[in-house]
Amino acid sequence: MSTLHLMSGGAAQGLVRQLQASFESASGMSLQGTFGAVGAMKKGFLDGAPCDVLILTQTLIDGLVQSGQVLAGSARHLGVVKTGIAVKAATPWPQVDTADALKLALQQATGIYFPDPQLATAGIHFMKVLQSLGIADEVAARLKPHPNGATAMKAMAACDDPQVIGCTQVTEILITPGVDLVADLPAVFELATVYTAGVCTASQHPAVAQQLIDLLASPAHAAMRQQGGFLPAN
Repeated sequence: MSTLHLMSGGAAQGLVRQLQASFESASGMSLQGTFGAVGAMKKGFLDGAPCDVLILTQTLIDGLVQSGQVLAGSARHLGVVKTGIAVKAATPWPQVDTADALKLALQQATGIYFPDPQLATAGIHFMKVLQSLGIADEVAARLKPHPNGATAMKAMAACDDPQVIGCTQVTEILITPGVDLVADLPAVFELATVYTAGVCTASQHPAVAQQLIDLLASPAHAAMRQQGGFLPAN
């Protein structure tokens, strides 16, 4: 069986996994997905990793279309993903609806789990939030960065400390057993990222790659996307 290679920001992992079996059945191809921080995925793609379908932020995909590395006309928006606050399941939910409330919750947490502050969309943004709150130095010793949001949430779920807190994209929180989504970041710190899928120009299976993208973005799966944390993109 031939293989279709997908590289994706971690935000889309849950959606891809839900539709993988139906895609493989319809296409007769196996799907090999690699998920991680968008910066790492883009770097891997540019370094020559096998890739037929690329899912990154809209801005990154638009740039790759302009450079000729993603096929013009192939891109489809999957939706808008917000960044939120998480805690371990069955632990109290802190107030995080205002900047002051979020600041207190982070100050009181014994560990703070989040994705790569250099390569992950949510991790980069979260460090800016800490700086804006004026607590970056205060909480530095309690920061627990991970390669991507999914690994950060898994690590938080597995730890024994009930007083930890996490921040990553909502989609990655929702697919992780053992953690609860408390709320989106306060409006003043909102991060709403459009994720877009495109066919790589070098794909050996461009028609099947487009088939996968159209499946992921299909109106028929709008409810699935929204349930998983993707909001409609205007």
